Amino acid sequence: MRMTTLWIKHPKACFTANQANADNGIVVADGHIVEQVPHGQQPNTAITHHWDASQHVVLPGLINAHHHFYQTLTRAYPAALNKPLFPWLTSLYPLWAKLTSDWHAQATELALVELLLSGCTTAADHHYVFPQQLHHAIDQQADIALRLGMRVTLTRGSMSLSQEDGGLPPKQVVQTEQTILDDSERLIRRWHQQDSQQLVEIALAPCSPFSVTTELMSTTAELARHYDVGLHTHLAETEDENAFCLQRFGLRPVDYLDSVGWLQPRTWLAHGIHFTNDEIRRLGQTHTGICHCPSSNMLLASGICSVNDLLQAGCPVGLGVDGSASNDHSNLMQEVRQALLIQRLRYPADRFGHIEALTLATRGSAQLLNRSDIGELAVGKKADLALFKLDEPRFSGSHDPLAALVLSGAHRADAVMVHGQWKVLDGEWLGGNLTELMQSHQRAAQQLINSSPH
Repeated sequence: MRMTTLWIKHPKACFTANQANADNGIVVADGHIVEQVPHGQQPNTAITHHWDASQHVVLPGLINAHHHFYQTLTRAYPAALNKPLFPWLTSLYPLWAKLTSDWHAQATELALVELLLSGCTTAADHHYVFPQQLHHAIDQQADIALRLGMRVTLTRGSMSLSQEDGGLPPKQVVQTEQTILDDSERLIRRWHQQDSQQLVEIALAPCSPFSVTTELMSTTAELARHYDVGLHTHLAETEDENAFCLQRFGLRPVDYLDSVGWLQPRTWLAHGIHFTNDEIRRLGQTHTGICHCPSSNMLLASGICSVNDLLQAGCPVGLGVDGSASNDHSNLMQEVRQALLIQRLRYPADRFGHIEALTLATRGSAQLLNRSDIGELAVGKKADLALFKLDEPRFSGSHDPLAALVLSGAHRADAVMVHGQWKVLDGEWLGGNLTELMQSHQRAAQQLINSSPH
C-alpha cells in the first residue's frame, strides 16, 4: 500500500531552528518529517497530497516548558493584583485549595486549546496543588491531552511544608511525603511514554525550596534517576526566595540544589533570575536547564533572566508562559515577543533578536524537556508544526516575514499540526466547540470564586 505523504509547499518563510534549508517546504508522512525541500527544488519523495503554504510562515510547533493549567480559573483575580510573588501566592492558595476535579478539567482543556491556537504543540504543566478532593489531577490532564492529541510533559508537583511547618501553602493543599512519592511512581508507570505517538511524558516537580523538605527533594531526585525522567521546580525567581533559603537551609538556592542532587542535565528550573556569575557557571557546567518566563517575571516584578549568560555558560534555555494567574494568558507566540523585548533591557540590540527568541520556544524548550524528537524541522523529527499568516493590519508594510512574526506581534496560528494531524485550520480549533468550552470554563471560574469566602 502506498504511503500517504503531504508536501507543505512554497512557504512564505520557514524557520527550521537548525539553519537547514527548507525554503520550498517539508514533506510529512506517518507523523514525521521525511524530507526538507530546499529553495527551488522539488521533493525526492513520491507525493500523494499537497498543502499550499505560500501565505504562511512555517515554524516547528512551539514548546511551552512551564505552565500551571489550573490557574486559568483565576486570571486577574482582584485579591492577587499588584503583589509580588510571596503575597501573591498567599492570596491565591486558599482559593486554589477549593479546586474540584470538574473545575480542574475545565481549566486544563481551556489552557491546552488556548496554547494550541497560539501555535504551541507541546506543553509542560507543573501541577502541585492537591487538595483532598483532587487526588488524580495528573491522570485527568493526561486523559484530556490524549483526547485533544496534544503533546505534554506533565510534572507531578508536590508541597509538603504547610504554613504550620514554616512553608507558604495552607495545610489543606500539602501532602505527606510517602503519598507524594507513591503517586509519583504510579504516574510514571501508568503514563510515561506509554502511548504510541509519545504524546504524554511524566516528570517530577517539587513546587519550590520553600514548600517541600530537604528529604523530599533528595528522594525525588533518586526516583527520577531510577526511572530516567525529568526534574523540575521553581528557583531563583525572587530575592525573597534567596533570603528564605539562607534562613532555612543556610544556603543560597543553587547551593541547596547541589546539596540535594539536583544539578544535572535532567533538571530544568522555572525563572532562574537571581543567580551570581559563579552560580551561572556551575549551572552551565552541569547542563542544568532554565525556563525563561518573561511575562510572569514582569507582572510580579521579579526581575530579568540573564538568558545569554546562561546559554554561554552551557545551560539549555527555553520559554514558558508560566501560570495564567501571573501572565495572565496562555499564548506562547506572544511570549516569544515578550522574551525579545525584555532581553533588550538586559543586552544590546545586536545580541538578542527574533531568531534567538524563536529558538527559545522551539529547540531550546525541547532541550529542557530532554526531547530530541521535537523543536526542529528536520528529517526524522515529529511532524509538529505551527503556520502563521501575515494578513492582519499589524503586518502590513513588513518586509522580513520571520521578523514581522515576532516584532509585529503574531498571536494566533492559522494552522497547527501535531504528529502529522491538523489540530487547527483557518485559525479554528478542529477538536470541539470553542465557544462552548469558554462558556463552561467561565462558569467553573465563577463557581470557584463563589466557593471561597470573600
